[in-house]
Amino acid sequence: MAKVAVLLANGFETLEALTVVDILRRAKVTCDTFSLEGEDVISSHNIKVKADKNINASEIEDYDFLVLPGGMPGATNLRDNERVIDLVKKFSSQNKYICAICAGPISLGKAKITEGVSMTCYPGFEDEIKGCNYKEDLVVVDKNIITGRGPAAAIPFAFEILSHISESKVEEIKKAMLFK
Repeated sequence: MAKVAVLLANGFETLEALTVVDILRRAKVTCDTFSLEGEDVISSHNIKVKADKNINASEIEDYDFLVLPGGMPGATNLRDNERVIDLVKKFSSQNKYICAICAGPISLGKAKITEGVSMTCYPGFEDEIKGCNYKEDLVVVDKNIITGRGPAAAIPFAFEILSHISESKVEEIKKAMLFK
């Protein structure tokens, strides 16, 4: 089954990162969090999370999905990290899934993989995803790129990611969570 890497930088949006982890783990998908530095990462709302692994672990390149949450300054911390940009480029060149929500797509812009791609982001960050076909939908999918607009999109975004792993699990988990 597919493996999902969720990148956590200090200042990440809790809802956007941990909703993905929660829903995928409910579906028994391997979903690990990767920090940019030490084990402990602090969210934009001052919630401390212990990451499963570090981004410098080479095994991250064996994952099938890369998830970049928003939140400030988490999204800019991701965007300004060379390893993150290298991973985004590598996943893109291998047609692996790149998933970004809220301000998270700014890393895709810096990696120069947004040209002609239909995508969304939190209002006000459109200038950093130049050349894309910007949409105001909660979740937008274009080939191997999945984007979400903001915190309200966290659950639909997570289910969209899961749908590319196991469509049958989507309905099972939605039912169990009472999500319609």
